[in-house]
This record gives sequence, structure tokens and C-alpha cells, in this order.
Amino acid sequence: MLSSAPHARGFIHDSKPRPEAVRVTDLSRVLQLLREPLSVVSSSLKERQVFILKKVVKQCQHGFLLRDLAVIFKIMNVCAERVSDHPEYGRILCDLLQICRLPFLKEKSSDEMKYAAVVTDCVSQMGFLMRIPLPEVRRQICSSVIAFYSRDKHRHSSDGLSPARLDYRALMLERSGVSETLVMSLALTEEQHSVKLCLLQTLQILSRTSVNCKLMLRAQAAQKICFHMSEGDPSGELLFRSSEILWNLLENGSRQEVTSQLSSSDCIASLRDAFLHLLLKGFRHHERQLRNDLLLLLSLIAEKPGAPLIESGFLKHLTPFLTFPELKSHNPLVRNLKLTFNQEDFEMKKLLLNIMVVLSRDLSALQLFREGRVMLALMLLVKPSPSAVCRWTSRQQEELQLQALSTLSTLAPLMLDEYISCQANTCLLLLQDDTFSGRGHGFHGSGGGRKAQLRGCMRALRSVTSLEHKPLQQDLCDQGVIGQLLGVLRWFLGRPQDEDAVALEIQTDCLFLLSLLCEGDVHRKELFGRDGVEVLIQYLSLDAALVFSGLGHNKLLLSTVDCLWSCVVGCFGMESAAAAAAAEPQTHADAARVRAAGAV
Repeated sequence: MLSSAPHARGFIHDSKPRPEAVRVTDLSRVLQLLREPLSVVSSSLKERQVFILKKVVKQCQHGFLLRDLAVIFKIMNVCAERVSDHPEYGRILCDLLQICRLPFLKEKSSDEMKYAAVVTDCVSQMGFLMRIPLPEVRRQICSSVIAFYSRDKHRHSSDGLSPARLDYRALMLERSGVSETLVMSLALTEEQHSVKLCLLQTLQILSRTSVNCKLMLRAQAAQKICFHMSEGDPSGELLFRSSEILWNLLENGSRQEVTSQLSSSDCIASLRDAFLHLLLKGFRHHERQLRNDLLLLLSLIAEKPGAPLIESGFLKHLTPFLTFPELKSHNPLVRNLKLTFNQEDFEMKKLLLNIMVVLSRDLSALQLFREGRVMLALMLLVKPSPSAVCRWTSRQQEELQLQALSTLSTLAPLMLDEYISCQANTCLLLLQDDTFSGRGHGFHGSGGGRKAQLRGCMRALRSVTSLEHKPLQQDLCDQGVIGQLLGVLRWFLGRPQDEDAVALEIQTDCLFLLSLLCEGDVHRKELFGRDGVEVLIQYLSLDAALVFSGLGHNKLLLSTVDCLWSCVVGCFGMESAAAAAAAEPQTHADAARVRAAGAV
């Protein structure tokens, strides 16, 4: 029967067939045979065509020659056109695509450069074959694309053929733009869940290179992938792979472009639903990690001005979790929420504190924070109630306390009424006192924790005192903040061995706070007293060489001069005390301090 097919005769009866690949002349005859319309010749033509194609598959089972690729993909396209009416060609097409998983073969080293344009075009055509609705064809395309990044174990064959290099295959794949085509084909897999998972796996691998990420983003990959994240998938694979792709796009592509594509109400709503699902129903380790990844992704989106986090309802759903577990709530979202207080929950709590700072730029967000009593929850983290049961470890509690202090320094000036109603001044001064008395969390290790706590307190106090809110400043003075700040300065003066950048920042903030509180108020200058003058004289005797150390002594000296002007000058009693202190008998070292004070 085969001898009656004139166009295939040369292919079938070739006396010296190549085991690795069919000769290009024979493939041309096969292509010519395939192009004959099935309706013109007898019904046996389809059988002959399928038989010849199977022969091609068998003889090319070790890979396609680079010089044969153009004809091979023309054959594939003919098969693709006939798949809908003749399923037999679909199976042949899958077999040909499966061979594409193998490295293309070269006869000479120069073949890679010679056929580079052909290879690029053929790989691009492979992506366009995703238009064929057969699931097995689409899965095979994904598998073949992934194989371009897989290391092969092929060696030089006995007839001189050798596989193309791995870096060459990867380069051809990137130049083909197939990653962009695969992103656009996501819309074709709505009814084929298994194919969609294969396609996402392929995109996950492709997104590991910057070139592919650029092409994928050009096809709006971040937005299209995000739309599928909230779809039901019992295995969780869809959500996991989608998240991995988004992170690869952020790391290897344009972060600005990714956040821009995700800054739509639909994308944020999809991320919100996925996050809430994992938060409320995810109990496995990897689900908690994925939950935190989504929250961090939402934090990055929140940094983009104009992102509709409030309009999408995300912040309204998130607010009850910002104050959990510090505050009890009857909100149905948190009523049955249980934290295990493990490392993943600890990381989530830190991310929630971070997103407060990011969202604080929006006035609407501040209103939701007020309604959700966020300030009270922050103060309970800064200084927990003695009756509260702490479920975090000591290290975790200390770290959360420091981050809460940092968050407070940002939110307090924006929510001053809530700050005052929570008696935050008292809380911060008590924490500062506990730090020196040894009752604070910072005493579990060295003095680093103590100074970190103290720096957090000073930053928070500085942020609210700088507003020059008279009742707030008066409340601080009534609670003895001036004497407490002088005590902090004396403590550091007595420990020069502990001086570092953090210690200098704390001392600078103390002097700045004293300047703000005492400026223009004679009574407060009198409270500053002789002790304060003596402290200033010691700071004015700073070794001039330290000013250029780079640690911050220059700022400390300027703050001292400012404090001298605000806390001493303008009050007759304080000026007399300063003059008396300068006139007392001095040692040689003290004389230098007096000269420095007199110069100022």
C-alpha cells in the first residue's frame, strides 16, 4: 500500500536512513503529502499520512536536527489545522511536541549560530499552538517549554551529531517571546483546571529570568495571574504557583510595573480573598507562610499612591486583625480566629504593624484606625497590662514592643486625640523608667535591648512634642519628664564605654526634647535647675576630635548649644547658676570645660 504513495516513496525506501533524524528532502516530501486535501484523494490518504507521520516520529525519536526544524514545524501546523476534524493528527502532534523536549541536534558547531533565527521562530510557533483546545496538546507544550531549561544527559552520538548547549536553548527560548504568548493563553484554560496548573508551573519557571519577566509583564502577567488567585482549588497549588510567579516578577522584573498592574480594585479584592481564606482556614505550615507572603505583597501595593485598598474593602476587613489578640472583638472575622503564636504568626504580626505605617498616609485609613482602636492596641504592645497573659516568647515580645514603638512614632502625630486619651505619655514614661530599673524586656540580654527600648521611647516622645501641643507638653512636664530626661543624660555621661550611634541619638533626642519643653517658659527653665546646667557644661566639654568621628557627636554638640539657649538663657536664676558653675575652682580638665562653655 505504501508503494502506491508516490510522494512518500523516497522517505520509505531510503537505503541509508539516519536513526536520529529524517533527511530534509524526505521531510519536504512528507510535508507535500500532508498538504493534499483529504477530500480530493481516496479515503486511504489519511491512513497513509498518519502512517508516514508515525514513521517520522519514530526516526526522529532522539531529537530534531536544527536544519530540519523549519519543515518539522510546518508539519506540526498542518496537523494542528486538522485536529478539530481528525483527532488522529492530535496524537501525532503530541508525539512531535514530546520530541521537542529533547535538545535540538547539530551537525557542526556553527549550526547554532546559523539556524538561530529558525530556532527562535519555531519556538515562537510552539507557543501559538496553545490555540489548539486539546488538553493533552497544551500540557505537552508546557512540558516541552520547561525542558528548555533542563540539563540533558545526551552526549555526542556515533554519527557525529551532538545536542545544542543548554545556554543556547535558554537564549533561543527568551528571544522567541514564548513567555508572553503563554501568559496570553491563560484565558484559554478557564475550563481546563489541570492545564491551567501546568501553564502556571511553566510560567513560574520562565519567570526566573529578567528577560522573560519583561515579556510577561508586557502581556499584563501580574494582573492576569492575580485574577485567578481566589479561585477554588482544594490542592492549593494554584494559589502557591501564582504567588511564586508574582514574587519572581517583583524580584526579576520591574517592581513598579508589577505594583501598577496589581493596583486595581479587582486584583486587590482577589488578593484580599486569598489572604482571608488562608488566615481563617489555613493551618498547615506552608499555608501560613503563603498567607504572610500575600500580606507582604499587599503591603508593597499599599506603598503605591492611589492604590484602592480602602475602596476595595481590604482595609475594612483587615482592621480587626490589626488589634488581635491585644483587644477582644465580637467581629465575626476574628471571633473564631486562633493563633498558635509560632514563628509564622509572629511574622504576620510584624507585617500587620508595618502595614499600619504604610497606610497611615491615607486620611480614610486613619479614620478606620480610630474606629478599630488601633492606638489602644499599640499601647498594649508597648507596655502590656500586668494582668494580661503573654503568649509570645520573651524575645518575640521585645521585638514586637520595639516595632510598636516605631509604629507609634508615626501614628501618634496623626492620631493625637487617641494618643492623649490612651494616656500614652504616662505609658512611655513608665516604660522609660522600667528600662532603667531593670523591669523592661530589654534586660534579657546585653544593654543593646535597653538602648533600643529607650531610643523607641525618645522617638515617640519627640514625634508628639514637636507638634507644640501645649496641653500635651504640660502633661509631660507635670509627670516630671524634665527630671527624667536629665537622669537619662547623667546615666550616659557616667558610661562613656557604652557610647555608640544609638546612645548618641538618644542623648541628642533628650536635649532636643528639653529644648522644646523649656523654650519660652521660665517655670520649666527653673525646673531644669542647676543639675541641668552641670549636665550641659559636661556636654560642652566634648573633645573636638570626636566631632568628626561620624557617630553623631556633631549633632550632639549642636543640640547642647540649642538646649543651653532654650533652657538657660532668658531665666535670671539659671543664668546666675551657669555663671556660678563656671566660676567655681576647676581642675585642669574642668577648666577646659569652662572655656568651652564661655566660648559658647
